[in-house]
Amino acid sequence: MTWTESLRYPDPSIRALDPSFRRYHLPLSSVERLWTGSRWGEGPVWIGDQRVLLWSDIPNNRVLRWEEETGQVSVFRRPSNNANGHTRDRQGRIIACEHQGRRVVRHEYDGAITVLADSYQGRRLNSPNDVVVKSDGSIWFTDPPFGIGGWYEGEKHAPELPHTNVYRVDGQTGAIALVADDIDHPNGLAFSPDEKVLYIVESRSEPRNILAYDVNGASLSNRRVFIRCETGETPDGFRVDVDGNLWCGWGMGGPGMDGIKVFNAAGAPIGFVDLPERCANVCFGGRHRNRLFMAAAHSLYSLYVNTQGAPGG
Repeated sequence: MTWTESLRYPDPSIRALDPSFRRYHLPLSSVERLWTGSRWGEGPVWIGDQRVLLWSDIPNNRVLRWEEETGQVSVFRRPSNNANGHTRDRQGRIIACEHQGRRVVRHEYDGAITVLADSYQGRRLNSPNDVVVKSDGSIWFTDPPFGIGGWYEGEKHAPELPHTNVYRVDGQTGAIALVADDIDHPNGLAFSPDEKVLYIVESRSEPRNILAYDVNGASLSNRRVFIRCETGETPDGFRVDVDGNLWCGWGMGGPGMDGIKVFNAAGAPIGFVDLPERCANVCFGGRHRNRLFMAAAHSLYSLYVNTQGAPGG
């Protein structure tokens, strides 16, 4: 399927893998390419009070800004320290993961940068990848070594920590705590709508898994495989809607295999959104949080859906 052919109503690039997906598909909505020109797009975050979307172009060491009203794209931050994942805290401040800085930072209202985490027990972090904020103000992030493995998405360094971990930064004290060290290169993560479950992509298992943990306040328990992928499938970043569905950036390197795969709260695949390139991460935005933004390798896409993003992503 070519990109031109996909611009029809109903859009054939939106596929139901289960009849339950039809309730989320708006027949008069189609996938839109909003912009193209990145080397590897990642980490989208919606800024509703400004009606803009920010997302990372990691190899080009910049964060881009798309304006909903005008469709204009500009540079929000350059250099970005090879920023990857983004989210907003419950006060509306931007939280960013930086590969080159090997840290998680907060953008203050006046433009200042506050470092939230850059080390654990005296050792530098690897390269924080993705981040979410819980309703208690705590910040949870993954720390694989992808940004220090070479010079394309950061600066090459030897890891200082023995594991690739998931951490929690306390929203009141700022203390950093290790919450999971049993994941082979943790990547994207998101809470269930009730925050009782944390989902985390295990990106170096063979095949990849999406794990689930029970959330017990500030700790995790009951690790389990929530979704076991097929060989070659590459879930990356994802977000959860108010019904508990996971909208996952997906890639397998071929037509009909790259895009967004949607799973219900039981872990069953229910839908797929075809894109002409691999998608790394997503977020919900727009006035009603019913517009899915998709940061793919070289382009930014969007799709209106009949659901809303859960808070905290």
